[in-house]
Amino acid sequence: MAGGDRRGETTVEAAKERVAAAVEAVASGGWEFRNAYRRQLLALSRRIRLLGPFAEELREARRAPVDEGKEERTLAPLAEALEKALELLRFGREGSRIFLVFERDNVMKKFQEVIAQLEQALCDFPYDKLDISDEVREQVELVHAQLKRAKERVDMPDDEFYNDLLSLYNKSYNPSAEPAILERLSEKLHLMTITDLTQESLALHEMVASGGGQDPGEHIEKMSMLLKKIKDFVQTQNPEMGPPIASKLMDSNGDPRPVTIPDEFRCPISLELMKDPVIVATGQTYERACIEKWLASGHHTCPTTQQRMANTTLTPNYVLRSLIAQWCEANRIEPPKRLAQTNKPMSACSSSERANIDALLSKLCSPDPEEQRSAAAELRLLAKRNANNRICIAEAGAIPLLLSLLSSSDLRTQEHAVTALLNLSIHEDNKASIISCGAVPSIVHVLKNGSMEARENAAATLFSLSVIDEYKVTIGGTGAIPALVVLLSEGSQRGKKDAAAALFNLCIYQGNKGRAIRAGLVPLIMGLVTNPTGALMDEAMAILSILSSHPEGKAAIGAAEPVPVLVEMIGSGSPRNRENSAAVMLHLCSGEQQLKHLTRAQECGIMVPLRELALNGTERGKRKAVQLLERMSRFLVQQQEEKEAQLQASAQALPQAPEPVQETDIPEQLDSPAPQYPTVA
Repeated sequence: MAGGDRRGETTVEAAKERVAAAVEAVASGGWEFRNAYRRQLLALSRRIRLLGPFAEELREARRAPVDEGKEERTLAPLAEALEKALELLRFGREGSRIFLVFERDNVMKKFQEVIAQLEQALCDFPYDKLDISDEVREQVELVHAQLKRAKERVDMPDDEFYNDLLSLYNKSYNPSAEPAILERLSEKLHLMTITDLTQESLALHEMVASGGGQDPGEHIEKMSMLLKKIKDFVQTQNPEMGPPIASKLMDSNGDPRPVTIPDEFRCPISLELMKDPVIVATGQTYERACIEKWLASGHHTCPTTQQRMANTTLTPNYVLRSLIAQWCEANRIEPPKRLAQTNKPMSACSSSERANIDALLSKLCSPDPEEQRSAAAELRLLAKRNANNRICIAEAGAIPLLLSLLSSSDLRTQEHAVTALLNLSIHEDNKASIISCGAVPSIVHVLKNGSMEARENAAATLFSLSVIDEYKVTIGGTGAIPALVVLLSEGSQRGKKDAAAALFNLCIYQGNKGRAIRAGLVPLIMGLVTNPTGALMDEAMAILSILSSHPEGKAAIGAAEPVPVLVEMIGSGSPRNRENSAAVMLHLCSGEQQLKHLTRAQECGIMVPLRELALNGTERGKRKAVQLLERMSRFLVQQQEEKEAQLQASAQALPQAPEPVQETDIPEQLDSPAPQYPTVA
């Protein structure tokens, strides 16, 4: 019985502590609410703060003899209700202001549930049994009366607020009213500084990630665009607050100039031009500082897709960084400066882990093929596991030993070795070590002669290495490109995808484009573009867009009669494929063969899909469509002028009608009946 008493006392004391802790957390301050529910949240926090003396007496009160079970049943519901109220207050303080407005019905339901739970917990509370003073009891009863009234009267937030946001979300407003709507929203949501806007962007992603019931992908896309509208408006109205998203950046002379940043160059979290874009496990790209802050907050999902990330590795997106730099140069904008990496990962292997790696490296040198194979397989798995292992394995000197196994006659050993190198190459510093060891010819050997899985992983290794611009030149000069073209032609689906990714990266370097074209890449890519299954369509169109900027590539593409399929793609392809198709058409419609392709494009009815792309495409797609429309318009005007000139020339070449003969001009002899010529009798 005594043991049961102690357990009951512990449970009751824990419930008291929970009540006191929740009230103290609310009373501690810092509850600034800057959203549509400010009034409701302040009222709730004020009522809970009034329970401060009650919580203090409850914690210090001596327990009168009472049934522990009954006391626990009294305190536990109050503790649970206060904890839920605290959770709601935090939700209101830290949550996205935009998301909270859209979730109006759910938020108000939570308010009513919390108020009802608190009211019920305070109803018929046994104050005398818990040694609560009369003065404090009166204060608690006052709070209870307020909660009872609040339960019976629903205090809804501002309807105009909700309707303004909904009209922007659904694009159901008069365009002329947009500035007034944005002004009201920025003021009511307290989104007036760059700090507020950035915090809202982070909070928006976090709340969409934790919200259920609706498609988060659609939510995040629409609400991010809505936040972008507000941000653009606020920064346009207040230029001194910082560099706006779509108004001013610094040119090469340090002077501000207006410019529109393409959406694909903006971080989905901050909506700013990315300085150091990195790829996460789901394939999405973010600004390094933003995604690091997201991960540091304890999130394990991708902010955009809401997929759980298999790992937290951040891979630099060199391709996008290069494109951003090119865009900045083309627009005479100073490229964004990357922050110095002060947190370079250090080797974190323990002595036992290092000893294990050293033992595996010894086995790689063993004359026993079985030991070599098993050691290469284990290093492959270790290098796949985490970044620390990749650093430790490379520091231990594994790279030259693995390279020596790429020429092994044992195909499984060769496969394990090339895959281990692929996994090691994920760490940026290891790329330089692999290249400096002269690895590329050996990797190309595997690409040509290995098993299908080894060839796939060799292609993936070349892709990983080729993200460094200078390595594109090295790889392109070793015969890798023809071997990748062969894999793209005859490989498995995964092998084709790896080959396409490597070819795309390599062809960013102008010198490699000619190699790829001469290796027969264009007919192969055109086959993928016209493939009814649509397999590798995105990769094929991206490569075609790059090759079309090369004279040989343009000629090879033009010889494949591409115009009908490109026009169809502009009309019905994915957003990225539409813009790439327009880019290819733009290259084709310049130079020696432009009349041929312009004529064919007109016959295929390109004008209608081009106009639609110019209105609703991606930023790059819009630019390409406008340029192509200008060329098509000039061509049509020229055609019309030539047609009119031909008609005029034809009219001048027709024989003139004879002048009418006057009666006075008729010779007299024609009036005479006598014949003019002798007749034969």
